[in-house]
Amino acid sequence: MTRRAFSLIALLALMLPAVPAMAAGARCPEILQKLGNDVADAVCFESPDLTTNNVLPPPAGPTTPANNSIPGLPVLAFTPVTDRGVISPDPPDRTPITKLVPGIQVQGRFADDPTGEARFLLRLPDDWNGKLVVAGASGTRSEFNGDFAWSDFVLQKGYAYASQNKGVLNLRLSTAADPLACRLNPGSPTFVHFFDNDPAKPFTQWQEFIVDAAKLARDAVKIRYGQHPRRTYAVGTSNGGYQVRRAIEEAPDLFDGGVDWEGTFVDPHGPNVLIDLPPAIRNLPGYVASGFAPTSEAAQNIRAAGYPPDLVSGAVSLWVLYSNAFWEVTFCQWQKRLDPTYDTYGAGAGNYNYVARTAVSDVADEFAAFETTGKIKKPLVTVAGTMDALLPIDRHARAYAAKVAASRRGDDDHRRSQFRLYEVQNGNHIETFKNVFPQLEFLQPHAQRAFDLLVDHVEKGAKLPPDQCIPRGGVISPNPAQPGQCAALFVP
Repeated sequence: MTRRAFSLIALLALMLPAVPAMAAGARCPEILQKLGNDVADAVCFESPDLTTNNVLPPPAGPTTPANNSIPGLPVLAFTPVTDRGVISPDPPDRTPITKLVPGIQVQGRFADDPTGEARFLLRLPDDWNGKLVVAGASGTRSEFNGDFAWSDFVLQKGYAYASQNKGVLNLRLSTAADPLACRLNPGSPTFVHFFDNDPAKPFTQWQEFIVDAAKLARDAVKIRYGQHPRRTYAVGTSNGGYQVRRAIEEAPDLFDGGVDWEGTFVDPHGPNVLIDLPPAIRNLPGYVASGFAPTSEAAQNIRAAGYPPDLVSGAVSLWVLYSNAFWEVTFCQWQKRLDPTYDTYGAGAGNYNYVARTAVSDVADEFAAFETTGKIKKPLVTVAGTMDALLPIDRHARAYAAKVAASRRGDDDHRRSQFRLYEVQNGNHIETFKNVFPQLEFLQPHAQRAFDLLVDHVEKGAKLPPDQCIPRGGVISPNPAQPGQCAALFVP
């Protein structure tokens, strides 16, 4: 054992004088034995703390393993430490941890995935409240994506926690010669290959794996505590929010409700990312050349495509931050999966014409195979920011709300009470962008508050607050000053 590892153990031991012995119930050997052939390469350990404060080496930790820590996988395929930071603010705004949560952690693969990529995570606290939370994963992130934003939050309340990776690993380094490779941004020489662009990994699996994770977690809970969870809730961000929507649409027997934080809207008729991203990609160079002039034709074209206004501070632009990190590479990832015969860099990502491509490819059918229907069957809350420049609120959150409304067809008030859209004034897709532009607002505290409100609605019959615009510095209110949608996407 290294001196550093010994020091970490000694430090945690000093924190634990009042921690009781592990609670009665099934231990790791029995859990793994009874999960049996459903899991592969599973690791189970008893931990003095299941929160992310636990950085102990095996066998007591860490709760979040190191990047690239699975032998045999290429670099960047498994990046849990990176993944947990992409949807959560930096300290001190991250989820506060005020207590130790002793319990059992199980992680491994779904045994029935022939590619060996589909992974799961289970955290089973000793002091269990009888309920389960199942998390989606944003982007192409791992099962540890929600560790800061969701796991730390719900574990301290006593929930069992489960997550999954949508059945895919992240990405691997590649070259321009790879027909499925995407460059990281327009100015980058680095190309990567997303695992979910491989033939065996259709996007339809995203919904399947949040359902599979819920089933596996329910079995593990039954083994661990001797009973199934009384309630099961789904939570997730971005593509993980999409997973939540599909879970509530398709698996009401498993889930009692869900919170989707900036979920991705999927519709073959639009809006969708292959319609919305090309105008932004095409017009950004002209906008930059204009000196970030908001009245330039390029800026107006980006706004007309549904994007919120840009923020500029010296030489830094919010739109440029999104372009460098997301716009082209996200378009490429989806286009390679859904319309692979298009010449991404020859014809140009910015020149992609979705309507024209539907006449010569199967792209519309590909979208239809995993579209969000709006036909929710359990309570669902969407939390979204007005300054989201990856999944603009008009094109995603509001579009989904409209689809839910259209699916109702005259249903009664009880049915209408099952969906809420809480818009965060000046919220955006990436929490850490607030470090650059303080005019932005965090979504995490509102998503977590929405979770508590959803639970009260499901379990106590409390009425969900109405759709509303949450003002800057405000909170979700039962009597909002701005009911419905925010009047402006940006407020100084």
